[in-house]
Amino acid sequence: MSDALQKALSQVRDEIDSIDADLLALLNRRARCARHVGEIKSQHGDAGFVYRAEREAQILRRLQELNPGPLPNDNVTWLFRQVMSLCLSLEQPLSVAFLGPLGTFSESAAVRHFGHAARLLPQMSIDDVFREVEAGHANFAVVPIENSTEGAIGRTLDLLLTTPLKICGEVVLRIHQHLLSTAPSLTGIKRVYSHAQSLAQCHEWLNRALPDAQRIPVGSNAQAAQQAAADPEAAAIAGDAAAERYGLPKLAVSIEDEPNNTTRFVVLGRHDAGPSGRDKTSLVMSAPNRTGALGYLLAPFTDAGVSMTRLESRPARHTLWEYVFFVDIEGHRDDPAVRVALDELARRAAYLKTLGSYPVAVF
Repeated sequence: MSDALQKALSQVRDEIDSIDADLLALLNRRARCARHVGEIKSQHGDAGFVYRAEREAQILRRLQELNPGPLPNDNVTWLFRQVMSLCLSLEQPLSVAFLGPLGTFSESAAVRHFGHAARLLPQMSIDDVFREVEAGHANFAVVPIENSTEGAIGRTLDLLLTTPLKICGEVVLRIHQHLLSTAPSLTGIKRVYSHAQSLAQCHEWLNRALPDAQRIPVGSNAQAAQQAAADPEAAAIAGDAAAERYGLPKLAVSIEDEPNNTTRFVVLGRHDAGPSGRDKTSLVMSAPNRTGALGYLLAPFTDAGVSMTRLESRPARHTLWEYVFFVDIEGHRDDPAVRVALDELARRAAYLKTLGSYPVAVF
């Protein structure tokens, strides 16, 4: 290395060292402020509300607006989520229940939303995830609610009908499915394990690449990875988290049939979120079984100028051939237009439950 090159590199490295020292000082200064926030809340009897979803969303949106680059916004969002997660843990470490085992997309969604400082509590079923928070054993739950390819997650919708928990956030996760195996090539694979939805999402790829392999549905992609790791003639369809956790090489990457395959998760807690400036409200309602009943129910949104972003029907479990409708609308339940629409809807609907208002996902 020439003297000129060494000198130039030394100057830049000295500048990086100085910046790192400044960053360290600022991060600890931020942590002290976060701890002070907790002390103020405790003094005013608000200690139970450590995590504020609307405040976090406002911070992340503001940082994206301020970001001059070269770091892209998604990297900035990821970095500051980790910072906020660590600062929050100084007040009170958050516990988050999700559909396990470790290595699932649900774990990835929980980490994306709450950061690595959260205490993760994997559960065996979606029912167990709900119960963990309802019983007070966890602060929050993260559960899948819909996939862009396979549609709604029926069990989540059914449980939302009866739970006292509120939706306080959402996570939108791009789903990349990989073929994981210790086999040296595709020709050695006789069995493919995965969750039924993942098998369906990769149906056409499997028809082309592994037409003779047996497809075996299991409880989760992480469970599939565990079984593939113990079987040299097997493969699992799973994501990056499972590949890393169970030490499985990727024989093929991004094998999902739909290139924009995305899963939406909702975050559940004992309270929903305050207004953040860009929010959604989710609700479930039922209509009398007569012609035009659904149009009659939806009219208050049109009259109030409220946009509906999702409408999902689900059989009512108590009455044969009757349905409930899950609806997402733009805006917070405290917004004047939304409040007017919901008040009128309450007069028209046979059944109405507001599932929660929460910030639109930031990513």
